[in-house]
Amino acid sequence: MFGGMSSTTRSLRAARLSTFGFFALNGFLMGIWVVHIPAVEARAGVSHAVLGWLLLLLGGGAFAGMRATGPLTDRFGARTVVPATAALCSAALVLPGLATGPLALAAALLVFGFGIGCLDVSMNTHAVQVEHGYRRPVMSAFHAVYSVGGVLAALAGARTLSWGWSPAATLAGVSLLGLLAAALAAPALLPPDPAPARDGGDGGPGHPAAGARRRTPSRIWALAALALMLMLSEGVANDWSVLALRDVLGAPAATAAFAYGAFSTAMTLGRLAGDRVAGRFGPVAVVRYGSAVAAVGLTTAALAGSVPLALAGWTLFGIGLSGGVPQLFSAAGHADRDHAGANVSRVAGLGYLGMLAGPAVIGPLTRVMPLNLAFFLPVALCVTAACAASLLRPGPGAPGRDVHRVVPGEAAADGVQAAVPGAGRPATGSVPERR
Repeated sequence: MFGGMSSTTRSLRAARLSTFGFFALNGFLMGIWVVHIPAVEARAGVSHAVLGWLLLLLGGGAFAGMRATGPLTDRFGARTVVPATAALCSAALVLPGLATGPLALAAALLVFGFGIGCLDVSMNTHAVQVEHGYRRPVMSAFHAVYSVGGVLAALAGARTLSWGWSPAATLAGVSLLGLLAAALAAPALLPPDPAPARDGGDGGPGHPAAGARRRTPSRIWALAALALMLMLSEGVANDWSVLALRDVLGAPAATAAFAYGAFSTAMTLGRLAGDRVAGRFGPVAVVRYGSAVAAVGLTTAALAGSVPLALAGWTLFGIGLSGGVPQLFSAAGHADRDHAGANVSRVAGLGYLGMLAGPAVIGPLTRVMPLNLAFFLPVALCVTAACAASLLRPGPGAPGRDVHRVVPGEAAADGVQAAVPGAGRPATGSVPERR
């Protein structure tokens, strides 16, 4: 099957499959935790109100992990950091299941959140490296697989709960499987980029200068602001879509649940198709028109007078939002490959804060206006993102609309190019690296 492929192409394909594995693992770990939140709450003996505050520690830990991991990934390479953070995240999963009081649960959630944040940034940084090797967009599919991992976790968790397994037993079993999966997937990850460090750095091949202090470019902060807008909008759908159908339209609880189902399914399917769309039309178009579609979809859901129309609006909202965040992560990583980890951590961290802020922002607004009218805040954010989409215009060496040239004799059937770090320089005719 692989007889006609070069070793470079095989390495790149294996690295892509390995990256899929880490994204699925991250989604599965997060999903299995969500399924067991009620059982963990009961074991720890905390109220809903206390649990709400404790969950903020999970978010705070994730944000801290994101900030810490970016520079580490730039310094040591994703091949080292990704499996280490996957092991940390997998091992930390068991801690909430063992907690028997609020203090223990607080510490467990802080550590687990830290692991989630570390793995999120390191695997996205490696995904940027894989995308650079392919010379075409592949980021969106990784995020789709993350969603699939969450769905599989929900199914597995429902089954173990029906068998009467304790949260400690289930989370411990998943923790061990996660450690095994990380060990099996690690060898296929790409080595660090061997390109010499810029600006006379002495940090070694492919890494920023040791101890160098660097100011984050304003463009990265602008991309991070866009991520905050889009992920806040996504958080609104996660937390308020079901309540909107129930409280505004009077839908039964079972019917209202379809609002989130329609949104999340549309997000996953949109991300599965997102790479082809980005390759055909470019990242600017994906964010511009996707955000516009999201604004139309959420407006439809907010003003709908019937349940079917509202479900159609939430579906359209999911389709529109599906491609934006992967393109923002990709743009941040390709902006400066020597500092891809730090740049991705900025965008991911601020975006994650936006997702956490969604419930906090919409809740107070409902004191002065109906819930459906409060949705016009994320509508405005989507419109703003559409207007600012030109920030994603790819620079030299970034995979995008016009980067499709294939190196003769080096391409596999799916158009992979020979651009794997550590496997020699790209052949003549490939797109040159940034300088």
